[in-house]
Amino acid sequence: MTLIERYVAAWNETDADARAKAVAELWTEDATYTDPLADVAGHEGIAAVIAGAQGMFPGMVFSAGEVYDAHQDLARFTWHLGPEGEEPVVVGFDVVKLAEDGRIRQVFGFLDKVPS
Repeated sequence: MTLIERYVAAWNETDADARAKAVAELWTEDATYTDPLADVAGHEGIAAVIAGAQGMFPGMVFSAGEVYDAHQDLARFTWHLGPEGEEPVVVGFDVVKLAEDGRIRQVFGFLDKVPS
């Protein structure tokens, strides 16, 4: 499974225990996540942001967008959030910095499309 597939799967995980496990496998212990709505650190903070997004958009799913690019320890990609198989309600663009073990150390998120 690619980084973006694992990332999207973590954001779609609705079971709290399984989500915590996915976050721990994908992010370093001291990882940070920053976007216009959140600025958190650590596994618990990241899992809480994911749970919050799911609460704000119940029944919607995250999916990979069209853009993916990586070099050295950096990757950037777009993602969508919306009803499965339909036009996304939210479109985002994330930049991640990876640790030496391949897990995510930092996420910088941008929201390109949000509901009005």
